[in-house]
Amino acid sequence: MAMSGGKDDGSPMMEMNTTPLIDVMLVLLIMFIITIPVATHAVNIDLPSPNPPPSDIKVEPIKNKVVLSNSDQILWNGQAINTGQLVALLQQTMQIKPEPELQFQPEAGASYQLSANVLNIIKGSGVTKFGFVGNEAYATFNKAAGAPAAK
Repeated sequence: MAMSGGKDDGSPMMEMNTTPLIDVMLVLLIMFIITIPVATHAVNIDLPSPNPPPSDIKVEPIKNKVVLSNSDQILWNGQAINTGQLVALLQQTMQIKPEPELQFQPEAGASYQLSANVLNIIKGSGVTKFGFVGNEAYATFNKAAGAPAAK
């Protein structure tokens, strides 16, 4: 190990030799790594075995569908409604247990403003089961209906 004794003029060395400090820190790090216990313990939890649901009872889930038409109408399961009626219907469906799924399907020419308003109403109602349907119709962007497929 090379050491410098300072200048030849007899003045003290002003730099600190950090090599021993680094050596001690590496040894301590290795000691800490060695002494850490290996995580080999396991926590056993007794879980109940699942019971299959009875197969003789067939319950169809209730689905409510909100469609926004090209003529800026809101359709609830095929019936034209206004935004006030939409709020009332959403509140009624929130009382049903289990909560029915609400499906949202705007048509291609539906107004963006109407879509944003209806989505805000749905969000504000607290609906938790919500889904967009009919998105597969727009799988190819900017393609005219009935146009031949690109080769």
